[in-house]
Amino acid sequence: MNSLTHFDAAGQAHMVDVADKASTHRIAVATGCIHMLPATRALIESGSAKKGDVLGIARVAAIMAAKKTSELIPLCHPLALTRVAIELDILRADGAAQPHDGVQCTATVETVGPTGVEMEALTAVQVALLTIYDMCKAIDRGMVMQGITLLEKHGGKSGSFVNR
Repeated sequence: MNSLTHFDAAGQAHMVDVADKASTHRIAVATGCIHMLPATRALIESGSAKKGDVLGIARVAAIMAAKKTSELIPLCHPLALTRVAIELDILRADGAAQPHDGVQCTATVETVGPTGVEMEALTAVQVALLTIYDMCKAIDRGMVMQGITLLEKHGGKSGSFVNR
């Protein structure tokens, strides 16, 4: 097992030095869901929520969050992102395969640089789901965010990772 990279030999937290790392094209894809009551899903789907276009605002919030990840996560490097794509899919309960109504967010983040964009993709997903919660909490405080997961990452010395 590799050692934790954000700690020095004395156990002190530090930002990893990436100065000697090669700049490569890096991609990360993350996902997560927010489960909700069928009526909440229907309200989002119809576009008639009092606060406006829930999915449109969640998409913009996710993009903003990806760009500001280094301001939120203390040891993340500020990155020049080349792409942030957010997919928001409505989930309708259908029994065993899809037991809950809700919204699934998938974020794809890219850069060309010396460090990866996994944290940016994960942050984008979480903030999109939090935005949906915020916009719909007046009618459904029982929403649950689940499964925030890195699906894959590509680029860099460690190569590709695909979460199976």
